[in-house]
Amino acid sequence: MRISLFLAFLLLTISCSTKSENPFEDDFSKYPTLEKVLSDPERYKVQILYTQIDRNEHGNPIFTDYSFHLNDSLYYYPASTVKLPIALLALEWLEENNVDNLTKESIFLVDSVRPSQIPALVDNSSKDSLPSIANYIKKILLVSDNDANNRLYELIGQDYIHNKLKEKGLWKTVISQRLAFPISAEENRYFNPIRFVDKSGKVLLELPERHTEMIYKVPGNPMIGKAHMVNDSLVQGPMDFTFKNKFPLSELHGVVQRVIFPQAFPEVEQFHISEENRKFVLKYMSMFPAESDFPTYDRNEFYDGYSKFFKFGNSKNPIPKNFRIFNKTGWSYGFLIDGSYFVDLENKVEFFVSAVVYVNENEILNDNVYEFEEIGKPFFAELGDYLYQLELQRKKTIQPDLSNFTFDYGSK
Repeated sequence: MRISLFLAFLLLTISCSTKSENPFEDDFSKYPTLEKVLSDPERYKVQILYTQIDRNEHGNPIFTDYSFHLNDSLYYYPASTVKLPIALLALEWLEENNVDNLTKESIFLVDSVRPSQIPALVDNSSKDSLPSIANYIKKILLVSDNDANNRLYELIGQDYIHNKLKEKGLWKTVISQRLAFPISAEENRYFNPIRFVDKSGKVLLELPERHTEMIYKVPGNPMIGKAHMVNDSLVQGPMDFTFKNKFPLSELHGVVQRVIFPQAFPEVEQFHISEENRKFVLKYMSMFPAESDFPTYDRNEFYDGYSKFFKFGNSKNPIPKNFRIFNKTGWSYGFLIDGSYFVDLENKVEFFVSAVVYVNENEILNDNVYEFEEIGKPFFAELGDYLYQLELQRKKTIQPDLSNFTFDYGSK
């Protein structure tokens, strides 16, 4: 009987996962912020998932997972991390519809028919000042642009998002809102009318306004904090996250893994996008903002570590080019999150790591008083460096071929 590639991966992973050394039971005295956070996990709502990668004789990855306080039932606000599956699903939607001459570079015009909707007919960050799926994805992956995410959300809608995620085994994720756009849960269930046109103005595809009857909400009615700001008013009592998003750390980790090593998952659980589009996503997941011509970003504001938290997020210095981090971050309401495939091309280091930490000393949400700089970013920098040093010392029988993760970043 022929054994599927996925089953072979599974058997190899099981055989490799018997290691007893837990890297999170180490001495962290050299990493004071990491030690502080790990010693008080309830206060900082910290969760970590770290995957070591070994290779078999065919170069296929073998995963060994280690975790710290990982618990998918413990709610945290996922912030911009939800933009990664939205970007991937927008590409899947595009390929699934298979409309003649409609590509990710096609002109993508968003209209409005409700007071809660805003049209988007230009995009001055693109080379031709016209919006497209491709340019929105670039902005999402380079600097975590909120408007770009919302346009893709308006394209594919809640039903498509949730149905596709469930097909891929991502049952616990809930994406039911636009980001940084305060409208009601009901208004978030309406999706703008959309037109795709070619350079001559010919309509390639037109979608009317759509609405979902399903009500997607976070189970358990999660409440966070002791008070929260609404406009300029302080409201005593926790903030309700029932109609916000949920993206558990294990599922964020799994989405990153599906992009990096799709063959390690059964076909039904993969994102069904072409290899060309997967390479497009990988390139912009790992590109530094200053390397991009369109969109263009100022290095002083969008420094290399702006959205690369592990190891480098606590510094504005350039990241050495032998390091490439394929990731998606998020930060909001005191939560910092990063899901990453971390690579050192020179030393043949590769590993996955995802983590979340909560830094909100006063327990007031939406007041913009968080300890991101004092605790959050140092935590990620120290955790990233700790795991990187661990990987540098780890003996591997077979060195990885990382040539598939090198890109011409000069080609914009």
